[in-house]
Amino acid sequence: MNAYFGRRYMMSASHRLNTPVLSAEQNRAVYGKCNNTHGHNYVVEVLVGGEVSPAAGMVVDLAALDEAVREQVMERFDHSDLNLNPLFADRVPTTENLCRTIFALLRDALPAGRLEHVRVEETENNFFECSAEG
Repeated sequence: MNAYFGRRYMMSASHRLNTPVLSAEQNRAVYGKCNNTHGHNYVVEVLVGGEVSPAAGMVVDLAALDEAVREQVMERFDHSDLNLNPLFADRVPTTENLCRTIFALLRDALPAGRLEHVRVEETENNFFECSAEG
């Protein structure tokens, strides 16, 4: 039987939603006020699933998970301009793409367990999710 462990992290980053595929007018129409540089205080939720270790009684070691998130996510994105990050050189740094990127970065970096789900809350009204299925 699988068990699941979830953890929340907070980070701040800025971005500007803009694509060279569209004209300036089209970018403003598609992205609205998000076509201007602005920032968010993101909440990143990570859900790890797997068998509970008989020895430790846990799915994943909390300190090891925190270290993986610190190295793969926080050091890379916290207090940064996402538009300047090489991972967004060829795509718009929407929160959908940020969520997908975080999932990909963490998928192989976890010390134990399987990454089941990443959720990124952009505002109190907007959140984005990626899961192992799909």
